[in-house]
Amino acid sequence: MMNNERTTVAIVGGGPAGMMAGLLFARAGIATTVLEKHADFLRDFRGDTVHASTLNLLDELGLGERFATLPQRRLDRAQVQLDWTTAQVADLSRLPGAHQHIALVPQWDFLDLLADAAAAEPTFTLRRNAEVTGLLRDGGAIAGVHYTDRVTGERHELRAALTIGCDGRGSAVRAAAGLRPRSFGVPMDVWWFRLPRLDTDPAGGLGRISPGHFAVMIDRGDYWQCGYLIRKGSDLRIRQAGLSAFRDRLVNLLPWLADRIDHLRCWDDVKLLDVRLERLHRWYDDGLLLIGDAAHAMSPVGGVGINLAVADAVAAARLLAPALRSDGRVSRADLRRVQVRRWWPAALIQAGQRLAHRALLRRDPVLPVGRGMPPIGLGDPASATPQVGDLPAPLRLLQRWPVLQRVMARLVAIGPLPEHAPWWARR
Repeated sequence: MMNNERTTVAIVGGGPAGMMAGLLFARAGIATTVLEKHADFLRDFRGDTVHASTLNLLDELGLGERFATLPQRRLDRAQVQLDWTTAQVADLSRLPGAHQHIALVPQWDFLDLLADAAAAEPTFTLRRNAEVTGLLRDGGAIAGVHYTDRVTGERHELRAALTIGCDGRGSAVRAAAGLRPRSFGVPMDVWWFRLPRLDTDPAGGLGRISPGHFAVMIDRGDYWQCGYLIRKGSDLRIRQAGLSAFRDRLVNLLPWLADRIDHLRCWDDVKLLDVRLERLHRWYDDGLLLIGDAAHAMSPVGGVGINLAVADAVAAARLLAPALRSDGRVSRADLRRVQVRRWWPAALIQAGQRLAHRALLRRDPVLPVGRGMPPIGLGDPASATPQVGDLPAPLRLLQRWPVLQRVMARLVAIGPLPEHAPWWARR
């Protein structure tokens, strides 16, 4: 038996973009339903960075004080450690506004905060365990979604004037609409794993670079969220060399991890992130809009994906809510306005990420050769011609003119086009 339901805005995906869009449309007084296929938000997210632009937005929404009570770490500078020195690449201490830092917050806490705020609005509904299986069509227009309750198995038909796909880079909504993104050929994947963090460890975040190696350590309070870059497609080959070889390489790269490296007990502790860099040519169809990773999958470089997705949601609500309130529908021209506004920030950041990929994975890095650290797929130290004691040109510029560190901080923590809460959503 098919259960028929109706709403004005159907949002597929309860991630940062979906929950922010749900909150804003509901605060506009528009009937809004968010469909989240999981029972809760307690999953192993890797994107837990909330940047200054999003922190400012939360203040505008009246959620800043509640956010401040969440367990979090704060990052006010970014550094990279080379074989022979440490260089600062971004200084957030002079960012404009009330927040001169990036907050490292468990994403499930952030999503619960948005869900609780949205639940206070009478026009908001959150359906959990709701897996979207297809799109409803009325003539040539998208008119809602089919979804299945993953607990009861019941099938539902949710009709909507506007459907928004926020279901990530593997978007089922995008596939059902027949929209295919352009891929930019990322040369790397990332291994993610956790290691315990001690009070005597460095605070915040750390990047570690050596020929053939790049690792990032993100401070989560009592543990480190660690990322290690490998060449795309090399995961199986490297695993065949054995976990002990990988542990030895990590200790050579970061000797202070030696007292806890045995916490990597098996390869199941090391998760592969298939890095993608993709963007749709067109983010919309009649009755349908795609935002966040569903429209533009980002690389993990800079940790900007959450904040771009949130900005997409804010722009969508600000530009589309007036039409929905007055006419009960949105036109293709309305949807195109959202893409026109959000396309160039996404394209600009993706271009920067592509440059970063090439810099990280170039075959002849201008860095000193690491001591006893054979590469595992990123480069070939034997082919390098390092100048010991010399920083690579980008880092040299950042140290010579510290103002550039503030520029870097603004690009990462605020971005090229920060969005602000519309007047009707402010509290």
